[in-house]
Amino acid sequence: MLYDGGRKTMITDEEFLRIAAYMKSHYGIDLGQKKVIMNGRLENRIKAGGWGTFNNFMDAMEKDQSGKLEKELVNQLTTNYTYFMREFEHFEFFKSQVLPWAKKKAEKTKDLRVWCGAASTGEEPYMIAMVLKDFFGLEHNSWDTKVLATDVSTKALQRAVAGTYEEEALKDMPDQWKRHFFQKPVAGRYTVTNELKQEVLFRQFNLMSPFPFKKKMHTVFLRNVMIYFDSKTKQELLQKVYDCLEPGGYLFIGMTETLDRTQTPYQIIQPSIFRKRE
Repeated sequence: MLYDGGRKTMITDEEFLRIAAYMKSHYGIDLGQKKVIMNGRLENRIKAGGWGTFNNFMDAMEKDQSGKLEKELVNQLTTNYTYFMREFEHFEFFKSQVLPWAKKKAEKTKDLRVWCGAASTGEEPYMIAMVLKDFFGLEHNSWDTKVLATDVSTKALQRAVAGTYEEEALKDMPDQWKRHFFQKPVAGRYTVTNELKQEVLFRQFNLMSPFPFKKKMHTVFLRNVMIYFDSKTKQELLQKVYDCLEPGGYLFIGMTETLDRTQTPYQIIQPSIFRKRE
């Protein structure tokens, strides 16, 4: 709600549907049941910007050729909740099953391609890079194992690139990884080493856009992002990911997410791990 001279103004149904439709058509994000959340996340920004109403903000955004207001809208309405060691079983499977296959598959080119499609504030792609470092060991320098990490939120990506986290965020991480992959803590905050930062390439990317990859991926992590999409958008995205995978390539989704087994071309390895047929 907006405050104007003491009066409270809730987002109208028309304004809510306009913004929801915009986010759905441009980013695939379904906010159809999130009116209260939308109001809460946007009201202060719209008041501070002097737009007065949600419609005025949308009018200004659609005329803004710089794209700045659109980025603000996306940053406000996307959720970037993640943490180190989240669903760690995936990383164990990645190291024990996926990487031996991928290493053999790419042994001639030494070019191993991994994409984290919902990078958020960086914890997940940095974890992937740590596992890659551990797996390849002394061979690592002779391989290209850079992780492509994308997210729609520029605000989240800024934090990811900075790579600085509170001590609490690392509480479940093995001490060996803390020592090896993070600089000595300053005022209780840990920063990823420059060496590890160089292993992750952060880019802003909208999953609804055509995929720009020139080469196919060996592994795609797309965890805990499709919960924001409706079934049609989800199916279309899964097909795009399937097409961008190497034969035999793997897809990881969140452990609370599901795929329709009757409609997926993937081979189901575990409930949240899928594979493109070779």
